[in-house]
Amino acid sequence: MSGGSHSAVLLEQAVDGLNVRGDGCYVDCTFGRGGHSRLILARLGKAGRLLALDRDPQAVAAAGGIDDGRFRIRHGRFGRLAELAAQDGITRADGILLDLGVSSPQLDDPARGFSFRHDSPLDMRMDPGGGVTAAQWLAAAPEQEIREVIRNHGEERFAKQIAAAIVAARARGPVGTTRQLAALVAEAVPTREPQQNPATRTFQALRIHVNQELEELSLALPQCLELLAPAGRLVVISFHSLEDRIVKRFLRDNARADRLPRRLPVRASELPPPGLRLSGRAVRPSAAEVAANPRARSAVMRIAERTGALIG
Repeated sequence: MSGGSHSAVLLEQAVDGLNVRGDGCYVDCTFGRGGHSRLILARLGKAGRLLALDRDPQAVAAAGGIDDGRFRIRHGRFGRLAELAAQDGITRADGILLDLGVSSPQLDDPARGFSFRHDSPLDMRMDPGGGVTAAQWLAAAPEQEIREVIRNHGEERFAKQIAAAIVAARARGPVGTTRQLAALVAEAVPTREPQQNPATRTFQALRIHVNQELEELSLALPQCLELLAPAGRLVVISFHSLEDRIVKRFLRDNARADRLPRRLPVRASELPPPGLRLSGRAVRPSAAEVAANPRARSAVMRIAERTGALIG
């Protein structure tokens, strides 16, 4: 299965959060299978523009089904947002959306190696055209590095035992398939969380590391701020605490006016104005959406609006 269906999480809420103007310019940094993009296009007028990005060539191919002169797709990581937007002559955007994490088609395609539900090569790359696979990284990484990745990116308390099991197994032969890795983790983890496969956190950790997901997010957020026009909206949907922590901290820091060192003799009126204004509280999927799409259960959406303040 090379395609797969994908239900965009918080679809209406995310596009509502963008506050789409008919003649506006918008960027969907994570096209996936185009759920958010299609709804943005439905709300745009004839003069509107939408640029979509995705690092997965299968997602870019799926975008070929959108025959609309207002729409353009670019293949690339959103950590290159400014560069990719400039290639389309976009220097200001009225709204930017990031729907983070892995998509259902990626999880459901055995050839991609994201899931332990299939026995497949341990790949996990969002862009199969570049970078090392999870299997290649596990074959070469020192035990301490494996332990740190699993602990830090998977928030796995048994990271030490899992890393030791992987290193012991690779001495006998390559750890090259998803089921092989899942079995190793199951043997190494002494207790299991209810209704969760013991390998869940390890697979999450390897995927995040192989794709440098947190680094890409940290690169993209300042570029979003730079690209947004005054009153433009930034909408970010996160699926685990590591992503949400980065997003929450970035939005909070850029919504504060008092970022100068303490005790400086500066009046409140002289403080540099913040670059962002937070828009409401974090939004989570309804019980009905989670029931219809269980993968939505951990989603958290945050929205901020660009002020007119200068940056830098």
